[in-house]
Amino acid sequence: QVQLVESGGGLVQAGGSLSVSCAASGRTFSRNAMGWFRQAPGKEREFVAAIIWSGGETYYYADSVKGRFTISRDNAKNTVYLQMNSLKAEDTAVYYCAADLRRGFQTGWTSRYWGQGIQVTVSS
Repeated sequence: QVQLVESGGGLVQAGGSLSVSCAASGRTFSRNAMGWFRQAPGKEREFVAAIIWSGGETYYYADSVKGRFTISRDNAKNTVYLQMNSLKAEDTAVYYCAADLRRGFQTGWTSRYWGQGIQVTVSS
């Protein structure tokens, strides 16, 4: 059974940095896309970042986080990370780890596996 367990997160002031991690178990994802989504109160879940193996690692970011967030992973630990810098109040959301992502022309980014989510709150 696949499990994705997020850790990190919490409360940080605007302009600060925070890191979240996601440890996967049940199978390895070194050759599958892993990533992060987020859901702010009253809003739909949105794509944040993805890391995809295609002969080498390829990175994708939402425009809203590009240049501020960095996704990475440690295949030996089956863990994906999201380093968040220059945080803004609008980054406040529940962040969800995702594994085995797909990007469809009409559906956008979707995922087969999801973590439970972890709260990130940025105070202004």
